[in-house]
Amino acid sequence: MSQYDPNAGHNQQPPEGGGQMGPPQAPPGQGYGYPQQQAPGYYPVPVNTGTNGFAIASLICAFLCSPLGLIFGFIARGQIKKTGEQGDGLALAGLIVSGILLALTVLYIILLFTVIGTSIHNFNNIINNFPSNFPSPST
Repeated sequence: MSQYDPNAGHNQQPPEGGGQMGPPQAPPGQGYGYPQQQAPGYYPVPVNTGTNGFAIASLICAFLCSPLGLIFGFIARGQIKKTGEQGDGLALAGLIVSGILLALTVLYIILLFTVIGTSIHNFNNIINNFPSNFPSPST
């Protein structure tokens, strides 16, 4: 009867040439941020950083609350420049839509006050120029 050897199979030698098993690894000091050498068998691994959350929030808030859309858009563009995340187009779209909607809202409020002010002025003119042919109530 043979005994169990826990080290059996763990003393294997690497393949011929002394290489290591598994996918090729980048040489030390050749990661992102360093110049890449095109050595056979080595390839850079793409990093998916995702879309910036403030960029998404900027576009959503552009339709719901324009000032927040502007703020989130500026924050997102600043973060994207530093981190390299995706979403610069979303942030830019959020800024543009927020700016346009905010300008239209300001114009609407100005127009509204102008119409109300004109209406009140015209109403006062009608009241003041109303003929007073009615007998005054006697007390």
